[in-house]
Amino acid sequence: MSLHREGKSILIWFFVGFLILSYFIFKFLPIAVAAFLALALWVLYGFIIWFFRNPVREASWSPNDVIAPVDGKVVVIEEVEEKEFLKSRCIQVSIFMSPLNVHITRYPVSGKVIYTKYHPGKYLVAFHPKSSELNERTTVVAETESKHQVLFRQIAGAVARRIVLYAKDGDSAQAGKEYGFIKFGSRLDVFLPLGTEILVNLGDKTKGGIQKIAELK
Repeated sequence: MSLHREGKSILIWFFVGFLILSYFIFKFLPIAVAAFLALALWVLYGFIIWFFRNPVREASWSPNDVIAPVDGKVVVIEEVEEKEFLKSRCIQVSIFMSPLNVHITRYPVSGKVIYTKYHPGKYLVAFHPKSSELNERTTVVAETESKHQVLFRQIAGAVARRIVLYAKDGDSAQAGKEYGFIKFGSRLDVFLPLGTEILVNLGDKTKGGIQKIAELK
């Protein structure tokens, strides 16, 4: 398993910082206390390495398949009015990511990227009902071969303070392939056309890039 590119510079800085901290811990504290604190630091460093893991996930999909864009837990399935781009009634499927999940965000459908936008905002907890509208977030819309327009949104949370978006207008979207990254816990919303067959339930765990969660009709 490789490390994601977003983590490499962070891991270098933490490694240097933890080395310096460890030096001063052992220099000024009793050996038993110093050993305990140093162990805690390096366990934390191990977690940071784990957070930036980049598992290989390959699968082939049909044109109307909707793929889980992230690892996490399904926390919302409901009909809503999407006001930013689609401006119509849609089915919203929201997936919450804990700090233990892989945080790569993947295209849920194949097609062409027709809209991207970054929104500055607040840092409400990611499961807050208003986080989709008020938090820092990005919005991407992909149009499929069958002319379905699917909107998906990275949302920052109380802990996640950096959203990385690679997708650009005009890009080719491929279901299951990476289009961004969110650092340290958050949420991803997908807005699907009415009539889409939803294949997950509230509380289900998802695996980004390798699980089908819906089918466009």
